[in-house]
Amino acid sequence: MQIRSDDIQLYYEATGSGFPIVLLHPFTVHHGFWADVSTRLANRYRLLTPDLRGHGRSEVGDGPATMAKHAADLLRLIEAEQIPKAVFVGVSIGGYILLEFWRRSRDRVTALVLSNTKAEADNDAARANRKKSIEQARTHGTGPFIEEQIPNYLGASTRRNRPDLVDKARRMMQTITVEGLIAVQEGMIQRPDSTSTLPTINARTLITTGEEDTLTPRSIAEFMLQRIPSATMAITPNAGHYAALENAEEYARTLREFLDGLQPGA
Repeated sequence: MQIRSDDIQLYYEATGSGFPIVLLHPFTVHHGFWADVSTRLANRYRLLTPDLRGHGRSEVGDGPATMAKHAADLLRLIEAEQIPKAVFVGVSIGGYILLEFWRRSRDRVTALVLSNTKAEADNDAARANRKKSIEQARTHGTGPFIEEQIPNYLGASTRRNRPDLVDKARRMMQTITVEGLIAVQEGMIQRPDSTSTLPTINARTLITTGEEDTLTPRSIAEFMLQRIPSATMAITPNAGHYAALENAEEYARTLREFLDGLQPGA
């Protein structure tokens, strides 16, 4: 399905029935990231899986894909679906978006799941790396960036034991265009620091990361855990930054346990 959100057509899929859960994928992939998790939840929940702007079948739009634009897209999505409140799940950039969404639209949030993400803005080194990847994409396309990032996005166990998952991730990553990569990287360079937002989150929150995630390791998850009043934390074993893809069974079990423990609308 598609809806208009400001300057783009936003693509999303809806499956299942029940209380709504919105799932936001990480950088460079698309809504298909959630396929193996969705099959384990759709018998109880209504799942919305959008392609973030600049990814998959959603358009790029004009200029940087800032967190403010992504958050506005998210609000437009739930308005189009006539959803007053939902549980929101975000991985990596999906988590950055949810922290912005919380600042703007917290009344639409029943609970949050922040996975493989962090609250801090990019430091100078991270911004320099993003700018380098932008110039690389302009000159050489997205291929070199994707190959460089696979060891960062996928855990050692996955790379060693699951060539099928490595190939699946690579094929999803290859769908991002040069224009999309540039716009999304520029938006993440501009993203604000959200550390001061964490203590304001009074919704039930689950924080997860992968046991082998080198980009957002356990220490970063614990930093958020200590600052969000109602947060709990879980570690997905044998998985890296794309934990929900790498170990979908364990991630979905943890997520479903959290969701089943909520009382939406109560």
